[in-house]
Amino acid sequence: MVEWYLFLPQVRLSVGDITERARHAEATGFDGIAFIDHLEAPGLPGESIWEAMAVATWVAAKTERLRIGHLVLCDAFRHPAVLAKQAVSLSDASDGRFDLGLGSGSWPAEFTRFDVGQQDPVARVQQLGRHLALIRQYWGDAAGGAGDGAVQLPKRNHPIPLVLGGSGPCMMELVRNYADWWNLQANYIDRLPKLAPSAGSARISVQQMIGFVRSGADPATVRELSTRRFGNLGAGLVCGDADELIQYFADLAAQRVERFYVWFADFANPESLREFGETVIKTFPGAGGGPR
Repeated sequence: MVEWYLFLPQVRLSVGDITERARHAEATGFDGIAFIDHLEAPGLPGESIWEAMAVATWVAAKTERLRIGHLVLCDAFRHPAVLAKQAVSLSDASDGRFDLGLGSGSWPAEFTRFDVGQQDPVARVQQLGRHLALIRQYWGDAAGGAGDGAVQLPKRNHPIPLVLGGSGPCMMELVRNYADWWNLQANYIDRLPKLAPSAGSARISVQQMIGFVRSGADPATVRELSTRRFGNLGAGLVCGDADELIQYFADLAAQRVERFYVWFADFANPESLREFGETVIKTFPGAGGGPR
């Protein structure tokens, strides 16, 4: 049994477009939706990008069943006391539909541009480890951390699954110590067999870009356009029709992957969401938005 999330970077889309796609995803069998967290669009500083927690909150208010999360929130952008409070607030407001995805930051250029965070990647991961301990403390889950061991109120009414993204040795240690889920980003998908044992008891998810060949579409055209846009992802991009994608995802599921963050090369065209839900998602056990 696997879970299906729509991965939808909030770039080049209006908030209305994002809401529309979220509702289509909910109606077509996706279990959740995930956004990115950047102060500028990575590699596209001239493009607009919406703030991650605000977008997640708005989409949670406009949907009924979808789980809401991020791949992943940048630890450097929020004090852990603020993030702990935001997570509990959004979890309660959405009736327990929030996943807290966290990482140490993947786009150092914006740290310099906006004077936030550290350039040293090892220092960023070490800081993330300290902040994870503090978040657990603020939630009342564990002793330790700084200060007087303060616990925030209100306490959680629902579990808030922790998703950690990254693949370095220090990050994998944090995954083993803290994570409910470990996510492998698309451009590292070929490293899954080597890295999966390092995840410990964390459940495994992968981010996967797809060039979906819909019924009646020309496969060569879809592959050419998808590769032109996202060929830099290497094995993180897979193109195919429903049957080909069913086999591809089944092979990943056989490698302990329990959740797919599906990233559409056509920017989640609503028709692609509908057909993918009908032809791919519903072929997997427990799919279609029903009980799991």
